[in-house]
Amino acid sequence: MPMSRKGMSGALLACALLLSGCVSVPDSIKGSSQLPQQDLLRVMNAPQLYVGQESRFGGKVVKVTNLNGLTRLEIATQPLDDSARPRLGAASVGRIFADIRGFVDPVDLNNQYITVLGNIKGTEKGEIGKASYNFVVVDVRGYQRWHLTQQVMTPPQPIDPWIWYGPTRRHPGYWGPNPYWGMNMNTGPAQVQTILTE
Repeated sequence: MPMSRKGMSGALLACALLLSGCVSVPDSIKGSSQLPQQDLLRVMNAPQLYVGQESRFGGKVVKVTNLNGLTRLEIATQPLDDSARPRLGAASVGRIFADIRGFVDPVDLNNQYITVLGNIKGTEKGEIGKASYNFVVVDVRGYQRWHLTQQVMTPPQPIDPWIWYGPTRRHPGYWGPNPYWGMNMNTGPAQVQTILTE
């Protein structure tokens, strides 16, 4: 049975909407559970309840400490978006220690944005400046380092004020001023937006 022109355009529109809604979490931080724990405040309030649970936290690496066979990251965590990227400009939710097995050069991760995936080991006392602090400790199985990138967001460009609408079965066609000219046109300067990319 042949598909009508309206049916085909409707199907294409539905596919485009479905695909535009897809968000992808990188494989290195996907995890094995459907939704790893991402609420640090909840974990900090009752850490013993979450020991052994898979978690995913992200933010800015504040400090990197290399130990024998282990690299410890101190991360100022931020809320994550749907693709597990830290939300730029969001306030820190708290700090965690993320333990990565093996050696990771501090130059590669210090002051970088990162998302880590791993099981919660518990808490450990530490300091931020001279204040004591209880850090949630995560045994890292995977991590994703993010790169700051800037993109230019150009406003929509105005269309030609004179337009030709070709003939259809019910309409002979039209040549003249565009009836939509000047509606909702932002002709301001282009905006530069900072985003995180893989």
